[in-house]
Order: sequence, then C-alpha cells, then structure tokens
Amino acid sequence: MNAIVGCFAVFLCAGMLWAEKPADRKTYLAGLSQEMQVKWPRNRVINIVCHGHSVPAGYFKTPVVDSFNAYPHLLHKELKSRAPFAVMNVIVTAIGGESSDRGAERFERDVLSLNPEVVTIDYGLNDRRIGLKKARESWVKMIEAAKANGVKVLLLTPTGDLRATMNDLNDPLNQHAQQIRELAKEHEVGLVDSMKYFASYEGEMNDLMSQINHPNRKGHDLVVGELMKWFLVK
Repeated sequence: MNAIVGCFAVFLCAGMLWAEKPADRKTYLAGLSQEMQVKWPRNRVINIVCHGHSVPAGYFKTPVVDSFNAYPHLLHKELKSRAPFAVMNVIVTAIGGESSDRGAERFERDVLSLNPEVVTIDYGLNDRRIGLKKARESWVKMIEAAKANGVKVLLLTPTGDLRATMNDLNDPLNQHAQQIRELAKEHEVGLVDSMKYFASYEGEMNDLMSQINHPNRKGHDLVVGELMKWFLVK
C-alpha cells in the first residue's frame, strides 16, 4: 500500500510540474490569429492592449515620446502587414514612471473596459522599487482579472537597463524577470522574455538603448520579434 501511495504521490507531483509551464505559442493565440484573416463582412474589431510603464508608452530619451518607434505601434504595423483584412487596434494604456501596483489599481477601468482580446503587461523595470512581493501580488491581480474576462495575456520580462548587471542572477532586474517567468508558468499565460534577449545580445548594450533605461528602435524591434512569435499570421 505504501508503495502505491508513493507512486501516486510521484505521479501527482510530476503532473503538477508538467502543468506549470507558459502557454504554448503554437496554440495560445491560434484562434485569434485565424480571426485576423477573416474578410469583410464576417470580420470584427480586434483590440490588443499594451499595459505597463514608460517603455510601452514610447519614452525614448526622456521627455521625448517616440510612439511610432515603440513596440506597440511596431507590433500593430507588423500584424497589419500580415493580416490586411483585419480591423485591429493596438491600444497603449501604459504610463511613464508607473509600477505594477498602480497599473493593477486601474486595470479594470483602463484596460478591461476596452474589451481586449490580448493584453501585454510590462512593468519589470519599475517594479524594482516596490519589491518582489508587492509586484507579484499586483501581476497576479491583473492576470487573474484578465483570465476571468476571457482575455489572453502576454507577460514581458524587462528590457535592458545600463545600471543592471544583466548576467547576475542576484541583480534585482534579473530577480523580477525570473518572477515574471514563474508567473507565466503558474498561470499558463504567454511569456515574451525580452530580458533573455537583451542579456544575450552579442554587441554592446548601448546599441539597444536610447538612454540608461529605455530601449531605442533596435531594442523595440527585438521585443516585436518576440511578440510576433505568438501570432500565427504569415
């Protein structure tokens, strides 16, 4: 009997570990990607909301806001080039300087009220000042609210910061990136691991940055490349 119980416990534990993984890029947005190809008069409006801090808001070298070279606009442009029949909006609800606790407070009012199909969440850079615990609570609140309303979620790890030691796992930026990866697994939502690609960039980090904590067009292009892997439109 003990052997049977032990085997069951191992099986259950293995099942739980198997369940804890981010959403599958091949299936998570497959239905939406198909809808993007539907022609008039059967097509419908598709809203994608980019929520977060200064990076999705389009801040380059503060106070300049270069929206048309930031990843929300670039994502919209790339999606439209591949889905010419879609009536699609990519809406930015990001606020420069904001951390996830404030973003969570206004999530229902400013994000869910727009009836999005997909929400991207990007607060890792600024969440260093509120700490891991408060950030986790805030991200969970937004993730759960989105899922309860049938909204797909893509979580973004932070883009680069020249003050951070990008390859040090104990650096606060890496700690927040790892927490975001864990949240994607726990809640089985999409993960766009910007941090991974900024940290592994073979050139100088300055090549990707417009200032110490904001990416330039090249940095935003990197994020768009990872975002587009979730949309199965060609």
